[in-house]
Amino acid sequence: MVVGFSAAGLAAAETLRREGYDGTLTAIGDEPWPPYDRPPLSKQILAREWDVGRLALRPPSDVAALDLDLRLGTAAAGLDASNRTVRLADGSSVPYDGLIVATGVRPRRLPGQGAHLLRTLDDALALRERIRPGRRLVVVGAGFLGAEAAAVAWKLGAHVTLLEPASVPLAHAVGAEVGRVLSQAHRDRGVELRCGVTVTEVAEDGVRLTGGEIVEGDEILVAIGSLPNTDWLAGSGLTVVDGVVCDEYCQAGPDVYAAGDVARWYNPLFGVSMRIEHRTNAAEQGMAAARNLLAGPRARKPFAPVPYFWSDQYDMRIQAYGYLRGHDEVAIVEGDVTGHRFVAAYRTGDRLTGALAVGMPPKAIRRWRQAIAVRATWREAVPEKAPAAVHPHEEGLPSGPQG
Repeated sequence: MVVGFSAAGLAAAETLRREGYDGTLTAIGDEPWPPYDRPPLSKQILAREWDVGRLALRPPSDVAALDLDLRLGTAAAGLDASNRTVRLADGSSVPYDGLIVATGVRPRRLPGQGAHLLRTLDDALALRERIRPGRRLVVVGAGFLGAEAAAVAWKLGAHVTLLEPASVPLAHAVGAEVGRVLSQAHRDRGVELRCGVTVTEVAEDGVRLTGGEIVEGDEILVAIGSLPNTDWLAGSGLTVVDGVVCDEYCQAGPDVYAAGDVARWYNPLFGVSMRIEHRTNAAEQGMAAARNLLAGPRARKPFAPVPYFWSDQYDMRIQAYGYLRGHDEVAIVEGDVTGHRFVAAYRTGDRLTGALAVGMPPKAIRRWRQAIAVRATWREAVPEKAPAAVHPHEEGLPSGPQG
């Protein structure tokens, strides 16, 4: 059984069939839609560049060929691991021999009514209808999702205010110097970016900040992060700590594996437990979890990827490989930050653990992926002639691991 039928769940179901499993395969999804791609929601769909039909991850014929017991529009409500059954929100129960949890995440919310979220297709379509030239959009949260939506709204002619509690957006993930470059792209286009402000609630005509100030807007988008969908696992016996806790094989319990945004697994390549909310990881982990579920204890393989993500903001393509959080040092190793064309390398301990490129061709960062994959040391990977590195304490960054 696969619970959660988006990118990770679809990849798991396809892999189970491809690897020879021909028994009953139940797939449960809480949305009514067949699996679709989520990254375009804050880009091409919001920008009205794509129609909805382009989002489908597979044509209907491919999904039908999997011969699934497909239950869409029905959420999982509980797991009885001892009796190997999943209880659904409609009151029914479904037995399983093996289970893959791929229930993803949900957006964090703020107190108050009337704000938009941006996680599902319905969310994107609802917000798209409200963004028009001259409308005032307030985006709460200047992470990648909020920044992408702000860039699209600006392109569509809206007046955009972007609110962020950190002094530098994304500094915890990519470093303050890179964060400042990405922030400046908003200011250069007239987006009002306010950092160091905390929103306490959604108000009738905008949002309320700590201290009582109201930031007015016609539409509000809350993009303040996500929560793993693990509530249905309460009392199941699985360990849940900011996600379903798994070992290096993606196993969470007896014949129970997890994949995608909801899974927190030990990645032996970096020696840390991580939970990755990126499209590429979801598909790769879905395949790995399915293979390990079928393989049995002696034939399983650790899931040790080099994570990858990308973001499009204005005319900037941002690409990154590795695990950037908790880094000790950043060095600009190619290009120039002032021209928004550069590659930054990230050190944790004595190792190269990440690389991020802005405005560069794909080949400029691919070689860094290979260096990360072979556990290259910092001294091996970063030439001494590289520009002076930036240390977290010089940027106002914490130097320890981040969650």
